[in-house]
Amino acid sequence: MIYLDYNATTPLCDAAREAMLPYLGRHFGNPSSVHAAGREARAAIDNARDKLAALLRVKPHEIIFTGGGTESCNLAVLGLARCQMEQGGHIISAKTEHHAVLNAVEHLEKHEGFEVTWLNVSRDGIVDLDQLADSIRPETRLVSIMAANNETGVIQPMREISQISREQGVLLHSDMVQSFGKIQADLSLVDAASFAGHKFYGPKGAGFLFLRSGLSIQPIMFGGAHENERRPGTENVAAIAGMAAAAEWTLRDCDEEQQREGKLRDELWTRISKSVPEAKQNGANAPRLANTLNVSLLGLDSETLLIALDLEGVCASSGSACMVGSVVASHVLLAMGLPIERARSAVRFSLGKWTTADEIKATGDAARKIVERLRTRKSAYAVA
Repeated sequence: MIYLDYNATTPLCDAAREAMLPYLGRHFGNPSSVHAAGREARAAIDNARDKLAALLRVKPHEIIFTGGGTESCNLAVLGLARCQMEQGGHIISAKTEHHAVLNAVEHLEKHEGFEVTWLNVSRDGIVDLDQLADSIRPETRLVSIMAANNETGVIQPMREISQISREQGVLLHSDMVQSFGKIQADLSLVDAASFAGHKFYGPKGAGFLFLRSGLSIQPIMFGGAHENERRPGTENVAAIAGMAAAAEWTLRDCDEEQQREGKLRDELWTRISKSVPEAKQNGANAPRLANTLNVSLLGLDSETLLIALDLEGVCASSGSACMVGSVVASHVLLAMGLPIERARSAVRFSLGKWTTADEIKATGDAARKIVERLRTRKSAYAVA
């Protein structure tokens, strides 16, 4: 099997697995208990919080542990938007956001009286900074822009976005789920940022939200005083320990690894573009994550391509992995102004630490064979 879907989830690294094992066995206590078993579990959470805070150059109490990236985004968007005044207000986000942000903002718009401005993006997926500056009003409570897109890998100009938001006194949240471990996470630019452990070789079911000191946030769940009354529920001790270990492991050789993956990504595109001249690379002219290649194989649909790749032993996707197996035209590519046919024929290849040059060659060969076979079959049907 050739796994090229690292943006959907990464394998668990050995460092994370080893960090988790004690809390899947002997150290099983509830971290809220006052006895020795509970204190052992609490120490693991405290150590993980300290480790993540040091890696991100923030304060430990600015880290809120959650159940993953979606919850972290929901907590930021809903919790910050609801916190500042009575019902209603104004929020700004982009049309290319992950559904964890999109659907949370849409909920506020449909059910809680908020007005929303959806920022346009360029044909390469960069948000319109002039529109952002012009859209901020006195009642604007929050701007939420992801650092790097999960489908295209396009990196947003967070420094400029931060400057515009700060100058007008508006809180800025960023979904950094896809970017962490690939580009520098500069949390000095934002007021809140969301992360998910399984995107950087940690376990599924664990994430965290960075929330700048001094900011209040309304919880979106109820039932306890955990995480300083910001996120109730017994903490997933093993997953939190594993997530912190994975973060440290991932960042250790981040720059070198991204250079390696970038070369392999470009090699894959070269192979595909030579054998399929009409292939289009999406977001190609914007800064992108080194590991992400989003390509449209015109005239073919994503679902058929993914099934054919799977039969050839290649794991890829059409974009977000959070749509319960559905393959639909990418809202990201459509927001970029690309034709529906191009959005419906898009495939995302995302590389990771265990991707090899041999796998890239084999994937390029598989793509060529698949396209030739499908087009021959399509021509035969057309003649018939």
